[in-house]
Amino acid sequence: MTSLASGLLQIADPKAGKGRPVGIDLGTTNSLVAAVIDGRPRCLPADEGGSPLLPSVVQYREEAIRVGRRARESAAERPHDTLASVKRFMGKSADDAETKRLSTYRWAAGDGRVVRFLAGGRAVTPVEVSAEILRALKRAAEGALSQRVEKAVVTVPAYFDDAQRQATKDAGRLAGLEVLRLLNEPTAAALAYGLDKGSQGTFAVYDLGGGTFDVSILALEGGLFQVRATGGDSALGGDDFDRAIALAFLRELGAPDPAPPALVHASLVEARRAKEALTEAAEVEVRIGGFAKRLGRAELDRIIGPIVERTGVPCRRALADAGLDASSLDGVILVGGSTRVPAVRRYVRELFGREPLGDIDPDQVVALGAAVQADLLAGAGPRDDVLLLDVLPLSLGLETMGGVVEKIIPRNSTIPTSATQLFTTFADGQTGMDVHVVQGERELVSDCRSLAKFRLSGIPPLPAGLARVAVAFQVDADGLLEVTAREQSTGIEQSVAVKPSHGLSDEEVERMLLDSLDHADEDVRRRLLAEAKVEAERVAFAARGALRDDADLLEPSERGRIEGALEALAVALRGDDEGPLQLAVAALDASTQGLAQRRMDRAIQRALAGHRVEEFEGGKA
Repeated sequence: MTSLASGLLQIADPKAGKGRPVGIDLGTTNSLVAAVIDGRPRCLPADEGGSPLLPSVVQYREEAIRVGRRARESAAERPHDTLASVKRFMGKSADDAETKRLSTYRWAAGDGRVVRFLAGGRAVTPVEVSAEILRALKRAAEGALSQRVEKAVVTVPAYFDDAQRQATKDAGRLAGLEVLRLLNEPTAAALAYGLDKGSQGTFAVYDLGGGTFDVSILALEGGLFQVRATGGDSALGGDDFDRAIALAFLRELGAPDPAPPALVHASLVEARRAKEALTEAAEVEVRIGGFAKRLGRAELDRIIGPIVERTGVPCRRALADAGLDASSLDGVILVGGSTRVPAVRRYVRELFGREPLGDIDPDQVVALGAAVQADLLAGAGPRDDVLLLDVLPLSLGLETMGGVVEKIIPRNSTIPTSATQLFTTFADGQTGMDVHVVQGERELVSDCRSLAKFRLSGIPPLPAGLARVAVAFQVDADGLLEVTAREQSTGIEQSVAVKPSHGLSDEEVERMLLDSLDHADEDVRRRLLAEAKVEAERVAFAARGALRDDADLLEPSERGRIEGALEALAVALRGDDEGPLQLAVAALDASTQGLAQRRMDRAIQRALAGHRVEEFEGGKA
């Protein structure tokens, strides 16, 4: 297996002096930093011994903070002070139970909006822990390049939501880095692979790392890298293999539930070692204290098989979204250390019907692509004809009357992107409007995820339906969203940068997309019912206003007919059937037609009062 990162040595660059842009793969298990040297991306030594892999492990001690291999190797001595796989907690709320089951973390009390770990006598957030990893990579790069490093492209899983992306940018700022761009990991891999091989065509990027899984379908042609579709699971990766294997060990040991933290840690360490050894070997010996056994590859495959198969659903959906089948692909690119596992490679081969491309080191390819993009964004690289077009993984929209979602930007839209839509008021004299931003594929707000809420006040008190409010969505190249609402006659404006306090829960993105397919017909019926109810309430509101304000225009028995129709409509509104509701609305319309005509005649007479006909004939008002 060859690598673009050949020759990991001390690099003295002739362009010394100005701050250097780098690419960073901030990974769940390992992190890397790379730079373009002499026109080619190279991974830089990041840990002791010159390894490009820096274990994403931070240990908090009273005297110092350790990062990398030293932190991981001393974790058994201080399990409570050693934090690993924190990428899974980026952008999460403290209420998320994900990964707590087999961890030795202690949790600090807080307001519930942000995860806080107790380590080394202090409370730290995932952002702060990630910042320590980024600082270590920054120092390593400055040592290797013999110059300052101030700017970086940092990669994130394609399925990281807005909160997780914002948390990653915050970590970069804490580490003293200007984050030029957040680049989706599969896109970074394709960039490195495509530029190195001069490849053209359509590729699937299968990215299985330590804590996340992504799949992207990308078209590479003439320097244009366009993401056709993306899918994945932000809570699925090699760490899940380790946990499943460790659980199997603990069951054989007869360990209590919950097991002692030291035993859990020892089981996880041995599970990871056995998994890595079985990449090459057919069998390995496992030892945990006095417990010993032989673990073969067949037993390993049985334990992790269900987890590997979970990657198939996003892959098939991404192909469908791109309008392709597996035979239409020109290749499958493997990314992430977990793709070294033989069971994973075999599954990918069966899923796509072809041997995957793995001649670029899957651990390093993401960092290499990030370095290329950093070079381009900083204006240092010669390849100014390269264009990256990434996409949104989930639709963005607004709540409208009746709890219905109006999608403003659909999923798989190329980013950066923007869209504007006009909205109006529901009630007469309405002077404010609540703007509720949601994310998801379902038709009703209750089935989607809330991102942000704000209120636009100062709308002129006009009759219902006359005010005009333009709501603009703008998504930048990092996938971060800004929403602006502007009342057009007054220019009053309110905006919000969407920074939700927590991220998607385990498998939530996957569930949201699958539910949108499973419940498509039901969702359409529910949406139509909700819209019918909104229209019915509007008609009823107007009819009651007419009875109140123009009672003198009613003919004998007319009030009784209208009130009867209103009562029938109220009964229909309590039901869940669109048909009777539409009939009740039609009956109310019919009963109020005469009154509506007389009200219009009165309005015209009032408008003409005090004016001569000649004024209107001459075009004067």
